[in-house]
Amino acid sequence: MAQFPLHDETTAPEAARPHLASAKRRMGFITTLNAVMAESPELLAGYNALAEQFGKSSLPTPAKHVVWITASVENDCAYCVAAHSTMALRSGLPQETVDALREAKPLPDTALEAARRLTRSMVTNRGWVSDEEVDAFLAAGYTERHVLDIVLGVGMKTLSNYTNHVAHTPLDPAWESQEWTKA
Repeated sequence: MAQFPLHDETTAPEAARPHLASAKRRMGFITTLNAVMAESPELLAGYNALAEQFGKSSLPTPAKHVVWITASVENDCAYCVAAHSTMALRSGLPQETVDALREAKPLPDTALEAARRLTRSMVTNRGWVSDEEVDAFLAAGYTERHVLDIVLGVGMKTLSNYTNHVAHTPLDPAWESQEWTKA
């Protein structure tokens, strides 16, 4: 089995070092995900750029957390479910909402449920969502721009979820309280 190195600012390829420093400023530490991605400076740069752009997207912050967790649950990425559950709780998303997302259960908030359903469909159907699913999302108060924002968020999570699958990224201590395994 391949052993992917966990890089830091001193061991990473030179081109990855500024991206690790930026991630460290943003998160307060270098996550093991970023440490693994640093082996490919281009992957790390691309992932961080997508994360920054998704953060700036027009999707409301609670819906962004729904996208991150839902895509990670559907892709069976234990690392990302734990990380994003922790961050969602820190942002003020209710525990009940985070628990429902982790269990792939419907949400009581109709707008967040619409985001969960569209994200889930986008991941499981590899982007081939029906017009009816998009219309249901729009009927919940979202816009066409929000649909495309979800595409961006799913793309971001695909990079991290797949990296974690291939590299068997160890869970950071910061995410351990939200450790997750698919039921």
